[in-house]
Amino acid sequence: MNSGSKHELPAESDWEQWLGRHAPALLLFARQQTSCEADAQDLVQEAVVESWRRQSQDGPPPLALVYATIRRRAIDLARRDDRRADREVAAHLDGPQCWFDAGVDERERNLLIQKAMSHLPEIYRQVVTLKVWGGLTFGEIAEALEIPANTAASRYRYGLMELRSLTKEVFT
Repeated sequence: MNSGSKHELPAESDWEQWLGRHAPALLLFARQQTSCEADAQDLVQEAVVESWRRQSQDGPPPLALVYATIRRRAIDLARRDDRRADREVAAHLDGPQCWFDAGVDERERNLLIQKAMSHLPEIYRQVVTLKVWGGLTFGEIAEALEIPANTAASRYRYGLMELRSLTKEVFT
């Protein structure tokens, strides 16, 4: 791009650092919104590019904007894809999708957490994921999910209470 354009690409190292820090949590959130890994990866890529184009400054986009874009694009994907239900049934028959990328030593613990997370209502699961793995503040979560910040905080609190209840026997 020429130096006079609205959006100049930042230095590659800025993007590498930003993606290295945030991509795993963005992908985790996208995986929860989709039924297959390929769709989740596509959502993250599209959301980062779209968010970067929509912002008024150069450099990586604000995280809350990327999460909100992932959420909106996932809704769009589900609406226009009539075969989504068939893929979800097929994925369910093959076993639960893996949300975590872990070593062998942590696999059992992560499967238990994944199982507990899958039992949370979606409104709690989204907030817990954005807070714990996304590292967002309640204000950023509120912006990403288009809810009040107090609602985000209470959903987080209720989600953690439910997770504690679901994992109490395993981790005590």
